[in-house]
Amino acid sequence: MPYVDGFVLAVSKANLEAYKAVAANAGAIWMDHGALSYVECVADDVPDGKLTSFPMAVKAEPNEVVVFSWITYPSRAARDEINKKVMEDPRLEMEPSKMPFDGKRMIYGGFESLIDL
Repeated sequence: MPYVDGFVLAVSKANLEAYKAVAANAGAIWMDHGALSYVECVADDVPDGKLTSFPMAVKAEPNEVVVFSWITYPSRAARDEINKKVMEDPRLEMEPSKMPFDGKRMIYGGFESLIDL
C-alpha cells in the first residue's frame, strides 16, 4: 500500500492563484522524481468546529481558505529518497518569504496506509 505525506494549511483568498502556481510547479517536481500522485484541494464544505476543525487547526483567518493536500509514494523508503531529490532540485522554490501562505501554520506528516480500496 502507498505511503502518504499529508498537509493542511491556510491560504489567503487573494493568494490562491499564486498558491496554485507554486503547488503546480511543486507537484510536477514530485512526480518527476517518482511520486505516485500529488493532490491539492481547497475547502468547499468545511464547517467551523467548537472543539476542533480544519480551520481551527491552521488558525485560518476570515480571509483565508483551508487547503488539504497529499502526496503518495510506493513506500516510506521511496518517500525519503524522492523527498531528498526534490529538496535538491533547483526548480523547487521554497524560500519562505516567497511562499503565498504562512508556513508556520501548516500541519504535515507522513502516514502508513491502513486501508486502500
